[in-house]
Amino acid sequence: MIEARAGTAWRVHFLLVIGVVVFAFPIYMALIGSTHDAGTIGRGSLPLYPGEFTLENYAQAWEQGSGQRVKAVPVAGMMFNSFVMAVVITAGKIAVSILSAYAVVFFSFPLRMFFFWMIFLTLMLPVEVRIIPTFKVVSDLGMVNTFAGLTVPLIVSATATLLFRQFFLTIPDELVEAAKIDGAGPLRFFRHMVLPLSRTNIAALSVILFIYGWNQYLWPLLITTSRSMDTIVIGIVKMIGTGDAQTDWNLIMATTMLAMLPPVAVVVFMQHWFVKGLIETEK
Repeated sequence: MIEARAGTAWRVHFLLVIGVVVFAFPIYMALIGSTHDAGTIGRGSLPLYPGEFTLENYAQAWEQGSGQRVKAVPVAGMMFNSFVMAVVITAGKIAVSILSAYAVVFFSFPLRMFFFWMIFLTLMLPVEVRIIPTFKVVSDLGMVNTFAGLTVPLIVSATATLLFRQFFLTIPDELVEAAKIDGAGPLRFFRHMVLPLSRTNIAALSVILFIYGWNQYLWPLLITTSRSMDTIVIGIVKMIGTGDAQTDWNLIMATTMLAMLPPVAVVVFMQHWFVKGLIETEK
């Protein structure tokens, strides 16, 4: 029995290692490409070991963003735009969702469930579906090429509201009654009881929403016309140009590796809270 389990575990781990290698190899090649010059990559003779242009490529991408063939903006500015967008979207979605879920669960008012289902139905209306009227409203409000235009239309999240509601429904009624007996009002109960209990859920959602905001492509592409407001995802697409002959692949790969650092760092540092928020059931 023990040998059979060991054999099964070995096969499972072998398949997992193969899967990791398959998915990690393109990333490894991008990392290697970011250490060579554009000529080496253009000739198709990219080796499997690092080159001698690492510091030069990364410094040029971070400070200038432009190479011999294409003109771009510094990666530092694009990463700042993406970071602000991701943080504001994350904080806004969590704030709006947790308050709306708290109102739906703990308050009794007319048409409460009607409004909840109206929020739920917006899951069928993502940004891509309502992109034209959303752009018209944002444009009329003068928020083109602004951080407000980048973030405000993406703040509300029906998914996060649903997840918070389901979590709040698991809070024992005895806890609510005890808070009322102690004289805690709605705001005090929310601040001292609901928020501490929700910290793992907030952490888990923060990871998901940060990556969601960081990887946004379609909306920033429409709402920004100035290169100074480009996010890192938009910047990489614009750096590619129209053909291989007009592309500094070494700078693009360096930019890509830099663009991966913030979401990877968030996942690594928040991994414990992320897993705990997904599996924790005790209140």
